[in-house]
Amino acid sequence: MNIVAWIVLGLIAGAIAKAIDPQARGGGILSTILLGIIGAFVGGSLGVFFQTGHFALAATTLSIPGIAVAVIGAIVAVFIWNLITRQSVV
Repeated sequence: MNIVAWIVLGLIAGAIAKAIDPQARGGGILSTILLGIIGAFVGGSLGVFFQTGHFALAATTLSIPGIAVAVIGAIVAVFIWNLITRQSVV
C-alpha cells in the first residue's frame, strides 16, 4: 500500500476510534493519523492471529473491512496505552 493510502487509512480509522473511545482525546491530526496506522497494524496482526493461531505482523488495506479492523485495532491500542500510562491515585 502506498504512503498516501496509509495516511488516508490512518486519518479515517484514527478519527473514528477517537470518536468512539472517550479516553482517546487530545492531539492533532498527526496523532490521529498515527493512531489509525498503529490501529491498522494491531488490528491486522490480531486478525491473522485469530485466523491462523500464529502471531505475524500484518496490516489492513484501504477498504471498508480494512477500516473496520483498523478502528478496532486503534481502540485496542488506546486501551493498552491507557493501561501503561495510568497514574496511580494515592
